[in-house]
Amino acid sequence: MRQAETELLFQTPGQGLSEVTVEIAHWVAAQNIHTGLLTVFCRHTSASLTIQENADPDVQRDLEAFFKRLVAEDPSLYAHTMEGPDDMPAHIRGALTDVSLAIPVSDGRMVLGTWQGIYLFEHRHRPHTRKLALHIIGS
Repeated sequence: MRQAETELLFQTPGQGLSEVTVEIAHWVAAQNIHTGLLTVFCRHTSASLTIQENADPDVQRDLEAFFKRLVAEDPSLYAHTMEGPDDMPAHIRGALTDVSLAIPVSDGRMVLGTWQGIYLFEHRHRPHTRKLALHIIGS
């Protein structure tokens, strides 16, 4: 049994979904682990992770629009407002989504469906540098 870990940095353009599949796939391939389990962990409370369809960009647009409707950016609704009107809604969106993903690895590659991609979901308006911790274990 072998394991490896790293941290990848991603610049987000601001609120929305950014696909990170390729960068993670390159790191997994370089680890020379044939069969195992990959954990991807987002080290932030106002950003999150999701696995979603990566074929039709309308899916990402619809998800982003849904979360904007679901969690209002109205400061009168929240006690935590010190970091701006988008901060508390970002924390709520982060709580409703995942900060950690477990992805099987087979034949040295992530076992994702044909149309699945890994997305970093930025919940704040301005761009941020986000850190993803990766850990793989297997043989």
